[in-house]
Amino acid sequence: MGRWQGGASERLKEAALGLFSTRGYDRTTVAEIAAAAGVTERTFFRHYADKREVLFVDQTEFERAFLSSLPETGDDPMRLIAAVLDGAATLFPEERRAWSRARQTVITTNVALQERELLKMSTLALTLTRALTTRGIDPTSAALAAESGVTVFRTAFTVWVTETETRTFPAIQQTVLTRLHALIG
Repeated sequence: MGRWQGGASERLKEAALGLFSTRGYDRTTVAEIAAAAGVTERTFFRHYADKREVLFVDQTEFERAFLSSLPETGDDPMRLIAAVLDGAATLFPEERRAWSRARQTVITTNVALQERELLKMSTLALTLTRALTTRGIDPTSAALAAESGVTVFRTAFTVWVTETETRTFPAIQQTVLTRLHALIG
């Protein structure tokens, strides 16, 4: 195992997902992940707090992708959220679909991971609510728009990782948002 070999974080993510998919999340140890990635356990813990975080490590980048697309001006909270969703869709290019499908399969088979995913989405909704209120949107409208945006995102993601789905993530997300508007209107 090369001491200064680069790309350890990415190799750990790939090794972990492969082991979680074949052996199961609960039956996979950090030592096994590290060995499969060609690094030591110590290196694993330099990158991740625990094996669960291999699947959730990008929380800051994830939130930043949403926030960076929030327009500086505007007073219609749903239009602001639509812009946020458009920007965040760039996180899910076609080449990421297979990894996302495998990750989602691992998550849906483990209650603790499902809880962690819900926490991730709840944190995103709070972050978006704060950002909207900072832009002058009243707190109730901000919370409703943010929660609706997260619901649209989660629904679109669920469709996107379906085995038979071929549409792009942005196309799916736009369809889901349109359906939400139709339901409300």
